[in-house]
Amino acid sequence: MAATTKSAEHGLSSSAAIRLVAGREVRSRLMSKGYRWTTLAFVAVVILSAVAFKLISGTESTEHIGVLEPISGATAQIEAAADAVGVTAEVTTVTDQATGEDQVSSGELDVLVTGVTPTLDIVVKDKLGQSLEPMFGALAQQLALVAAVDALGGDPVRVTQQVSTAAPQITALEPTPPVDGGQIAAGYITGILLFMALMTAGQLVAQGVVEEKSSRVVELLLATLRPWQLMAGKVLGIGLMGLLQVGLVVGAGVGSAFALGLVQTSSVDLGATAVWALIWFVIGFATYALVLAAMASLVSRQEDVGGVIGPVTAVMAITYVIGVSIAPWAPDSPLVVWLSYIPFAAPMLMPIRIALGAVTPAEVAIALALSVAIIPLLVWFAGRVYSNAVLRSGGRVRLRDALRAS
Repeated sequence: MAATTKSAEHGLSSSAAIRLVAGREVRSRLMSKGYRWTTLAFVAVVILSAVAFKLISGTESTEHIGVLEPISGATAQIEAAADAVGVTAEVTTVTDQATGEDQVSSGELDVLVTGVTPTLDIVVKDKLGQSLEPMFGALAQQLALVAAVDALGGDPVRVTQQVSTAAPQITALEPTPPVDGGQIAAGYITGILLFMALMTAGQLVAQGVVEEKSSRVVELLLATLRPWQLMAGKVLGIGLMGLLQVGLVVGAGVGSAFALGLVQTSSVDLGATAVWALIWFVIGFATYALVLAAMASLVSRQEDVGGVIGPVTAVMAITYVIGVSIAPWAPDSPLVVWLSYIPFAAPMLMPIRIALGAVTPAEVAIALALSVAIIPLLVWFAGRVYSNAVLRSGGRVRLRDALRAS
């Protein structure tokens, strides 16, 4: 307070006043154990998630298949059938059926193939695994076809080769950009991170406004500062701390991904995804924080904050749900595409589409332009409401009255 009063006496400019308030907010957050522990927890969760993903992705299930020695010539067909359906199979030869059944009972083998003609005969412990059902179904059909061709006097070898290499030739009129698991994971994590960061930082702004208003500290501050300077400094200070928090978490995620080799086989551009996440956080925070600060100034008690900022946080939550439930799997969905251009929704959805590689630079530029263009209007709205409502204590101030007051 002393610093604020002294600065006013020396006639600080608006920018200096805003920096003074912002510095006050930054120091307050840095001294807060809650902020430090929350940031540390976010970073730890991201690193541990990367390690868990590495362990899970590095563990590939192998199906152990035994083939009786008299029909070991079918091993190549069995391996080809496994490859065709994406099953990792280890095929071994078993000397006799009794030994093979013992190995199935003990779990050494998942399946024992005992015959391939006239039917495909297999032995399992209790039931055939889900991943093996399509494999052995296709193999049975292939063996039946070979037997039929042989019975008709054809060449089974040539027919088998033609059947195994047959595939449809597909022409896509509107091809969808390929999306791999790494891109889906990046989009999903980006959506969650931005929602948590924007929600947390935005609520800090709202709570800070009400705290100063209820304690009447705001009256002392406004004796030396203009209302819009106080609001702008608060938004700037908390925004900088939010950006620092997001930057640390994103940096931990990108560093972990590269250190653990999680992106070696993925087409996701983690560097660009991280940069865009930070850019959209800044835009999203400015958008939401201005509105939340204005709405929070309408009330004087912390228990009333939820009621006035509820519609704003509801918009954020709905956009988040769409972002993590639809966008990672269908980034070109009309709902996702159109919402990703709309201010308030764009900061949640556009970073996810960028991570998925489902958006062009022109589309990003349009979304950025629209989101930035609305900020001056929000500055005017927030400044007017805040200036006219923040000094009015007691009951809730109606938004219409705050906009009309002179």
